[in-house]
Amino acid sequence: MHQPNFNRRDFLNTSVSAGVVAGLAQGGYFSASTQANENRKLGVALVGLGSLSTNQIAPAFQKSARCKLAAIVTGTPEKEKSWSDKYGIGRDHIYNYNSFDKLASDDSVDLVYIVLPNSMHAEYTIRAAKAGKHVLCEKPMANSAADCRDMISACQAANRKLAIGYRCQYEPHHLKCMEMSRSKELGAIKMIEAGFAFKIGDPKQWRLNKKLAGGGALMDVGVYALQACRHLTGEEPAVITAQETKTDAVKFAEVDESITWLMQFPSGVLAYCSTSYNFNGLNRFNAFTENGFVRMDPAFSYSGNRMETSKGKVEFDAPDQFANEMDAFAKCILENKPSKVSGEEGLKDLLAVEAIYKSIETRTSVKVVA
Repeated sequence: MHQPNFNRRDFLNTSVSAGVVAGLAQGGYFSASTQANENRKLGVALVGLGSLSTNQIAPAFQKSARCKLAAIVTGTPEKEKSWSDKYGIGRDHIYNYNSFDKLASDDSVDLVYIVLPNSMHAEYTIRAAKAGKHVLCEKPMANSAADCRDMISACQAANRKLAIGYRCQYEPHHLKCMEMSRSKELGAIKMIEAGFAFKIGDPKQWRLNKKLAGGGALMDVGVYALQACRHLTGEEPAVITAQETKTDAVKFAEVDESITWLMQFPSGVLAYCSTSYNFNGLNRFNAFTENGFVRMDPAFSYSGNRMETSKGKVEFDAPDQFANEMDAFAKCILENKPSKVSGEEGLKDLLAVEAIYKSIETRTSVKVVA
């Protein structure tokens, strides 16, 4: 959910075709039949009006083909007025965390987009589902695999769809890397190196509070490296070995500062990953194959990502990842199809994250168990 200021910030079971990549890069996501049969935009209630919502998600609504900002949920009265004035949100569509459940009777809202501290994801996903709304929830999905399962169950019980905000799944360079890796265009992957780090600022922010964040760098930006490895291989890690380092025991008293981990995949692929809150400049992945390589550096930014292979550079126009993400979820809702970034996908990440933390705690290699 967070990305450093200096460079801000179950994939398809088959390979992604070049046509899909091209379509995403050009902003064309919906089929002709969908466009003909459903002209209205789905109304979104944005829950949490922090930096990500303000600087990335709200502007993305202006580029979205199928979503519009219909309501806001905030605990800050000053934001109620500023957002109402800027985006024309009427008084009847402004909620706080106590009145959240009244969304059930707001027919202008089809889905909620949850952009809250990690510990709040489960509660508000479950409440949204009970209010009859579909849910798009920022990553990481929750602070525990148990919470992920509760979120999935709640949405299933309410017959509502759940998607997790893995924006890179709608970025054309990422899609092309996955296509090339899955198709073995350069031979089978042998090893992956991936990492994401930045130097975190304010020591009083919620990301350094374990109760709110669930963890530190790993939960915040390390999950991008984890996702990249899972989707390049198309596999789930079988065994994980991890270690943690802290250089500031005061600032990082509750959460991890720096973590490195090794993942072993069933096919034999090894992935060496790293994440940190202690330095800038790490924002990449490299997949080394039998006959070359596929890499991105930077890889996980909101814009300016670059891709290169052993055959040369690969360039696409950069879309708004958040607009594509919302439009893709709207397509799933309109066509009653599951999202490729479903709750089950978010759960898989948390299972690996928990194995990483367990490996650090026990100083042993840990099997990842579904």
